[in-house]
Amino acid sequence: MGMTTAVTVALVTGANKGIGYEIAARLGELGWRVGVGARDAGRREEAVAKLRAGGADAFGVALDVTDQASVDAAAARLDQLDVLVNNAGIIGGTPQVPSTVDLAVVQAAVDTNVYGVIRVTNAMLPLLRRSPRPRIVNMSSSVGSFAEQTDPQGPLSGMPASVAYAPSKAFLNAVTVQYAKELRDTAILVNAGCPGYCATDLNHHSGFRTPEQGAAIAVHLATLPADGPSGGFFDDEGPVRW
Repeated sequence: MGMTTAVTVALVTGANKGIGYEIAARLGELGWRVGVGARDAGRREEAVAKLRAGGADAFGVALDVTDQASVDAAAARLDQLDVLVNNAGIIGGTPQVPSTVDLAVVQAAVDTNVYGVIRVTNAMLPLLRRSPRPRIVNMSSSVGSFAEQTDPQGPLSGMPASVAYAPSKAFLNAVTVQYAKELRDTAILVNAGCPGYCATDLNHHSGFRTPEQGAAIAVHLATLPADGPSGGFFDDEGPVRW
């Protein structure tokens, strides 16, 4: 018939290193065209070159999730988008002890981890609405789970108090649910994924999982079937407690 199969296009924010890079690499292995969203031009182009050398159809997207003009320009660059992975995130400054925290530390974490996701998602929604299989994946963390944070026997019981990063991920989880509610009558599936505690620059490489392992949940949620869940929070084992 001479018809070509339409290529799936994904955008991964914060994809120049760590888990974001590995998500881009895995999606590239599926034969997808992958946009590497990142602020730093040098690191972005280095990541794109490395992905291309590995056989991925990758391209760079200048993107600072805290800057509306940058986000709008990134959306204008794209003529197709099927999957958005909101991966860009920061721990924020330290210390994050609630009683003494500098509010600017909290604001910075929320601006990237929550407002950044809303900015990017809203800019990309017109493109996603045109896709035959649109998916949105928000990279969260089990530290954003009230159940995990308050379980006296759980793995987070010994974690020091964090009034910026952990609440920003709880906020992101709540935002994910609201997008799923708004979009429930569309084909767009929106879910949050927990990569586990991975060794990345974010935690000075103290995690026990690899970025490759952390990328798996994003790939799973990016490739959900049409009847897959929306508004959920998942890790490799299945649903994460809220």
